[in-house]
Parts: sequence; structure tokens; C-alpha cells
Amino acid sequence: MSFSISGKTAIITGAAAGIGHAIAQHFLDNGANVVFADLSEKRLKSECDHLTEHENARLFVGDLREKLNIANLLSATLDAFDRVDILINAARMFTTTDPLDPNDTSVENALGQNLNVALRLSQAVARRMIVQAENDPDKSTDAGTIVNLSSLAANRTQPELLAFSISNAALEQMTRSLAVSLAQHHIRVNAIAVGSVMSGSLRDVIADHPEYRDAIKDGTPLRRIGTANEVAEAAQFLASSASSFITGQIIGLDGGRSVLDTVQRPAH
Repeated sequence: MSFSISGKTAIITGAAAGIGHAIAQHFLDNGANVVFADLSEKRLKSECDHLTEHENARLFVGDLREKLNIANLLSATLDAFDRVDILINAARMFTTTDPLDPNDTSVENALGQNLNVALRLSQAVARRMIVQAENDPDKSTDAGTIVNLSSLAANRTQPELLAFSISNAALEQMTRSLAVSLAQHHIRVNAIAVGSVMSGSLRDVIADHPEYRDAIKDGTPLRRIGTANEVAEAAQFLASSASSFITGQIIGLDGGRSVLDTVQRPAH
């Protein structure tokens, strides 16, 4: 069993900031070749431009809702590193919804970003992984791993998070379906469902509502907010051979929030 990802090539989306950036930097620090992909050229240059001198790092700017940019991202990765072993779908759009407004388009937008991008990129990368495996004499090893970033919201109900919840629930079902479809090719697909983790969106919300910090801690059995680095370490586990018999799973990383009965009274 090994947690090593050294020498592996990873594409990581949403890599300019927040959890995506933490994962990408962690993978780079642990010896992987990393393509930092993000929609925002400004944020990518601001946070990652210094990495252009690193021989194991590449930056890619593009709107992955467009199929051409998915093809360009894969081509850029292969041009730089000849192969792709790991895909981390960490790009997420956090949005609120008016559940009674028929003109609200947040559900469509969230599905476009949080589900469709991950699905189309996973399909493209998986096809490449299959080709690589066909040329690999050792068929018993992983042909590749895909890790999706989901949320506790997929299984919890807050009406104003309708679009975010729906898109993450769909992403988790996509994870299971792709895991079964790709298992015959030795490609594993899992997801990390985060909650109580200091993501970029949570940081923004707490900045506007400081009282939320204590509310989150009080509602989390471990009584703290998690870190982006803890998500990065979980992603490394799922991308490494240490998890070689794990696929189709949604790993909760939420300090225990998902198992907490909020009523907290011994009533049937």
C-alpha cells in the first residue's frame, strides 16, 4: 500500500483558488505533474503564475463548459507530460436559489458547471486512460483515477441551496455510474463530499456573516471548521494505490455533520 503520487500526471480544475488550489499545490509538492486548470485567467495568474518556472506544473485557462476547451486541456496535458493518470474535478459554482421564482436559472447554471463539466471532462480523460492502459503490459494496476468534489448539500435540504444541492446530488450519482462503467478498464471513480471546510465560498459567506462561524462549529461534532489541506490529503489517498480497491464511493469530509441528528433529543 502506497500513498505516493510521485511521477503521476494530474489535471485539477478549479485550481486557481480555494480547495482546488490546495489540492493542486499539494499534489505538486508530493511529486506529481500538475496541470492547474481554471476559468479565471486573472486568478490563475495571481495565485499560480510563479509556478510557470516549475518543470512539473502547467497552467491552463479556459471555460470547460465549451467542448473545445476540454479537448484543448487534454491536448495541453499530453503535450507537456505525455499522459494523464489522475483527474480531480474540483471546479464548483456555489449559488443560491429562489425556489419559487420560475425565472430563476440557478439550477440550469449549477448543473452546467457542477455536473456537465465534470462529466464531459471525465469522459474525455477516461478515453485517454483506456488507450494508455492498452499499451501497458501490467493490466493489474490502476489505469487511472478520477476524484470529484461534492458537498454535504447533496443530502441535506436548505431551500435556498436548491441548485447547489441538486447539482451535487447529480454529481454523486454520476460518480457511481462512471465507477461501474469504468471498472472493467481499471479506472476508479470516487468523490469527496465536503462540509464544514473552509472553502473559498464559505470564506466569503463568513466574511459577510461572521456569526455563521460559531453556528457551523456548534453544528459539527468535531467542533471546528476543516481545512482545504485536509481535503487535499483525502484526494491524494483516493488518487493513490492506497485506495486501489475503492471505487464508486462518496467519502464524507465534514467533521461528522452528516451523521448528526439535529434534533438531539431522545425522541422516537
